[in-house]
Amino acid sequence: MSTFSDPAAIQPLLEALSFSPDNLPLRKHVAALLLQVGRLVEAEDTYRAGLRLAPADPDLQLGLAEVYAALNKTSAAFVVVEELLKGYPEHARAHLLHARLLARTGQLTAAREAYETAQQYNPALEDAELLAQLREKSLAQPAQPAHGGPPTEMPSSAGLVIDEQALFSGLEKPKINFSDVGGMEAVKEEIRLKIIHPLQYPDLYKAYGKATGGGLLLYGPPGCGKTHLARATAGEVKASFINVGINDILDMWLGNSEKNLHQLFEMARLQAPCVLFFDEVDALAANRHDLRQSAGRSLVNQFLAELDGATRANDGVLIMAATNAPWHLDAAFRRPGRFDRIVLVTPPDEPARSAVLEVLLREKPLATSVNIAAVAAKTPGLSGADLKALLDVAIEARLRESMKLGRPLPIEQNDLLNAAKQVRASTKEWFATAKNYALYSNEGGVYDDILVYLGIKKPRE
Repeated sequence: MSTFSDPAAIQPLLEALSFSPDNLPLRKHVAALLLQVGRLVEAEDTYRAGLRLAPADPDLQLGLAEVYAALNKTSAAFVVVEELLKGYPEHARAHLLHARLLARTGQLTAAREAYETAQQYNPALEDAELLAQLREKSLAQPAQPAHGGPPTEMPSSAGLVIDEQALFSGLEKPKINFSDVGGMEAVKEEIRLKIIHPLQYPDLYKAYGKATGGGLLLYGPPGCGKTHLARATAGEVKASFINVGINDILDMWLGNSEKNLHQLFEMARLQAPCVLFFDEVDALAANRHDLRQSAGRSLVNQFLAELDGATRANDGVLIMAATNAPWHLDAAFRRPGRFDRIVLVTPPDEPARSAVLEVLLREKPLATSVNIAAVAAKTPGLSGADLKALLDVAIEARLRESMKLGRPLPIEQNDLLNAAKQVRASTKEWFATAKNYALYSNEGGVYDDILVYLGIKKPRE
């Protein structure tokens, strides 16, 4: 890359880019110049804006990874360059940057392999400084296992790298979208309003001062598709998806849990647009009055600060959470600006059950006699997981017959109807508990939707 000798000459290019923001060649050129002259924050913003226009562009991905490396955001650089190599495994410069990052974090065997791969694809690519570093440190470095695991004597910096890689291993780009989720139209509309429409109509939302992203809490009985819906939300807008479990956050050492939580929010902000999903959030956001140890209260306080965007704005980050027990959450999480939308995810009604069954039966061998609507009518109260169990029972019955005859048999209507008689709704126990909370611990009307679903209260006009 040639050195840019006149930093002042970038300003006219920035002005040209502001008049033509969709001009990708110009955007790449300007971002590369900003990187050369050390204006790293501007370069990051320029590359990220380009990736919103062309998410799979390898030049933009590599440029952003180089900016993150220059900013010492090593974990973010790893994620971007590894995503690039998945799509372009023969990208020599990406392998070279990967080698530099691996060497920076003490993974010398893997760094040497990445450097050799880069030269294999482009022999002209050389980094004398990196090569000298690999040769020098290989003499003092303990032998690493062939499978790329940690050395027998871990260098002081390598432990942090492994923690970071484990922390960000949940980052993914879901391939499913709303078409793969049967029913839930009201919940989908809430999500469209919170993140999909702001990304499609940014100028309109900006005119009203409405930021993209926000918090959405899904609650309801288990097995109704809350996690599946969150993953489909990310796929709908082609956003990154981070699925957070309590094992990704909680740590035995004081202060590390808060640090892990902060790093996850930082990762989501770097990857915006991004869906950050907390499953079983009541384990992380329990009512502080119920917590006996100060460490638990400190984690809740950190969670609230991250939701508020105390250190950095959450624009472009949709924070979704799911729980089966919303009454155990600290009331502060329901304040507007945090989880300001609380949505009940109920078992699917009859049309939604038909939609769920259609999704589940895709690419399955079906007899012409199968009537999905008739099966849906025979399954009141069943959740999405219950319907999956119904289908498993029907398939197992058909497999037994197929093995006897030695050939695959299509699924018949009777198989599905017989399975429907065997599967019982798993949601009744949850509604029995939820009904008590909705009747006797519902001063603010948060759980009115439960009473409406049970037919105890009329829906709001």
